[in-house]
Amino acid sequence: MDEVVKNRLKVLRAMRDWSQAELGGRLGVSRQAVNAIETGKHDPSLPLAFKIARLFDQPIEEIFDDGESDGQE
Repeated sequence: MDEVVKNRLKVLRAMRDWSQAELGGRLGVSRQAVNAIETGKHDPSLPLAFKIARLFDQPIEEIFDDGESDGQE
């Protein structure tokens, strides 16, 4: 079963007026990788997800949503 992890990466990037290439440069990945994550075609590795969370100074859960967090502790 393919589960899609939704994310707010595009919104957060746009709030800082960064291009996909700029964000990729800050994260050490390609523009294409940023695009694939934003469009849900690819989920980031755990280390990359942590790097993204640190870059935007937000908890991972605020950026990525696997759809399973409601009602669970």
